Amino acid sequence: MELLRSNLSRVRIPEPTNRIYKQECCISFDTPRSEGGLFVDMSSFLAFGREYVEWNYRKTGNPVYLNIKQTKKPEPEDRPLKKPTLLAIGLEGGFDYHEQDYEGTYSIVVLPDYVYLPFPSVELPEKVRLAVDAILMAEGAERKEQLASWVADKKQVSAYAKNLQQINNGVVVPPSGWKCAKCDKVDNLWLNLTDGMILCGRKNWDGTGGNNHAIEHYKETSYPLAVKLGTITADLSAADVFSYPEDESVEDPLLAEHLAFFGIDFSSLQKTELTTAERELDQNTNFDWNRIQESGQEVEPLFGPGYTGLVNLGNSCYLASTMQVIFSTHSFRSRYYENQSLKVAFETAPADPTVDLNTQLTKLGHGLLSGKYSILAKQKEECEKSTPTTSSAKQEGIPPRMFKAVIAASHPEFSTMRQQDALEFFLHLLDQVERAHTGKPEQDPTRSFKFIVEERLSCPSGKLAYNNRTDCILSLNIPLDAAINKEEVEAFNKLKAEGKEITSEEAVRPRLPLEACLACFTAPEEVQDFYSTALNSKTTATKTTGLITFPDYLVLHMRKFVMDVGWVPKKLDVYIDVPDVIDISHMRSKGIQPGEELLPEAEAGGENMVEANGPFADEEIVAQLASMGFNYLHCQKAAISTSNVGVEEAMNWLLSHMDDPDINDPISQGMHNTEPALDEGSVNMLISFGFSEDVARKALKASGGNIEKATDWIFSNPDATNAADVNASSSSNDSGAVESGLPDGGGRYKLMAIVSHIGTSTHCGHYVAHIHKDGRWVIFNDNKVGASIDPPKDMGYLYFFERLSS
Repeated sequence: MELLRSNLSRVRIPEPTNRIYKQECCISFDTPRSEGGLFVDMSSFLAFGREYVEWNYRKTGNPVYLNIKQTKKPEPEDRPLKKPTLLAIGLEGGFDYHEQDYEGTYSIVVLPDYVYLPFPSVELPEKVRLAVDAILMAEGAERKEQLASWVADKKQVSAYAKNLQQINNGVVVPPSGWKCAKCDKVDNLWLNLTDGMILCGRKNWDGTGGNNHAIEHYKETSYPLAVKLGTITADLSAADVFSYPEDESVEDPLLAEHLAFFGIDFSSLQKTELTTAERELDQNTNFDWNRIQESGQEVEPLFGPGYTGLVNLGNSCYLASTMQVIFSTHSFRSRYYENQSLKVAFETAPADPTVDLNTQLTKLGHGLLSGKYSILAKQKEECEKSTPTTSSAKQEGIPPRMFKAVIAASHPEFSTMRQQDALEFFLHLLDQVERAHTGKPEQDPTRSFKFIVEERLSCPSGKLAYNNRTDCILSLNIPLDAAINKEEVEAFNKLKAEGKEITSEEAVRPRLPLEACLACFTAPEEVQDFYSTALNSKTTATKTTGLITFPDYLVLHMRKFVMDVGWVPKKLDVYIDVPDVIDISHMRSKGIQPGEELLPEAEAGGENMVEANGPFADEEIVAQLASMGFNYLHCQKAAISTSNVGVEEAMNWLLSHMDDPDINDPISQGMHNTEPALDEGSVNMLISFGFSEDVARKALKASGGNIEKATDWIFSNPDATNAADVNASSSSNDSGAVESGLPDGGGRYKLMAIVSHIGTSTHCGHYVAHIHKDGRWVIFNDNKVGASIDPPKDMGYLYFFERLSS
């Protein structure tokens, strides 16, 4: 006890604003249920596993810790399992948090000799008792973040409900026997609350659902609210009311009156249909093997190093599938696992390692690759009955909470529990890792994905311009006219048009070879309003695209999501035949050739100088927006209007200006002139940092005049000083790789991973990864890891290829 009293100065009583970690080690995935329990530093309130707490003692000198151990309570055999009714964790009606299934024991531990003192005990100093009580009563930092982001948005009262006009046309809705007024559908029916029309709901991507008659009726009439028949009961709050103009499920406080208008006695109705929220909830709770790619297959579970699953934190499958692939690449595996120990990462981390990207990537890498956590889950059935069967055996997996919090800090959407686009997350991850390696590019693992794209523009004068940009994905259009089963698809579409009921097994989808998608990337395309310095006027140029360098890892993004009529996202339901080995050597750009003549530079001060150097759109921003299905001209305008700051800013501008009357007008010099004049003080400030005036002006222009963003832009664009104008840059095949420092090699690649998506949008549904490991394909479906029987090579959203050695 005297040892503890002598160290009281190193004990703090936590304030309400302090973040307290007590559920997971900050540098490993140890928990209070791990061997030895968890040790909470009573000064910093960071938690450490038994194997790592001494590292913290040596780094900080903090000797006093609260040791928390949890053991599982025996569960009553008749305990009912409640189905969740709310998309939330730890709240009434939400997912069961299971914390009540464990009981905790606590001790005060003094390092370095690991002197254990029991808690509670009246013999402990009052300061220690108060500190421990505050720690135990506080909501853990991990839990706070989880709850804050998991609770789904509460339905808002519709702006159209209070003054809804209802038409007295004599319609009386019967209590049952409903049918769509425009087809034979008898389920998924919606009652329009203005005119009483009963119509079917939207058609799903796979042909199931309704025939879109309810949404079409809204477009024709603008009648805003509809209620789903079959969800109306005595509890009107559970009824599914949808607002078409607000495009979401809403609350109608006057629903009883609106239903009575059509003679509906809601008190006698029984529920027969799932609400939209319940369908969403089912998607979140039914991640069964039979619902995912390898339906009905007996998948053999796998355990050991490199076969560790990731716990779904709530719609986090986009992160899980991407990170499983990332840590299957040699570049990330060597950077964060083979060549960096947890101890080194912790010793070089800031005071709070939970907010350090390097530490959390190292923690995740060791968690996935070491095999320490890839063990059979301890289940009640195992303990009380017998060894589980092959099909029931599973692992608990590791929860990537701290990594998710760090990587999402600069991207608010990723901090929510909503589903996200795996491609967008992949690009964001590479961007953050690259920024973390500013000044030390030789350690940057993202370079293995990067390559240089060359665009060759030819104008009618016969002269040429070359433009280079760096990218890390090949985003490929899907040319449906290249389908190899056109006749079968046409016959199938004819049957659908005739209204014949077709099962998913009978559906015929277009099937295309990957070569056709790659050919689209390199095919010539017209560029409107290209200013030719040879002709001194705007003209139509022809653009061809190739690669100057070939990356170590080639990522192909299939543009399955396109914008349909009315800017409605649509998923192309196609099969892509992807071979195990591809050769893209023919896509190598040859650069300027003997006898070719480049377009001349615009004369300084000449009339056309302004035209030639007019508004410039960042090609990377434009390419990413175009890959989402937006019009290329609109993407250019969005990038220019937001000063090329970033994709998110351009996207926001685009969504808010899609209905502008001049959105389809050619890009004018006036757009360029709307940029605010640069503050000379800001320019001089950047020059004082050691940057050239040219680079300083470029950075400030790209970041809207913000010095902090401009500095970040400079470090994120190390080749900024060499960037050339679109209309006059040239390059050669040999110099590109040398100047960039990017890897380069042969054009033969083998397929090493697939990220597949199920759902109507990248922001809903489910992602699964298949990775080729140890001579076989392995499926990673969140915390479930198993030997793949039939990998969906033709259904991928992202394909990862590894270069074959010559």
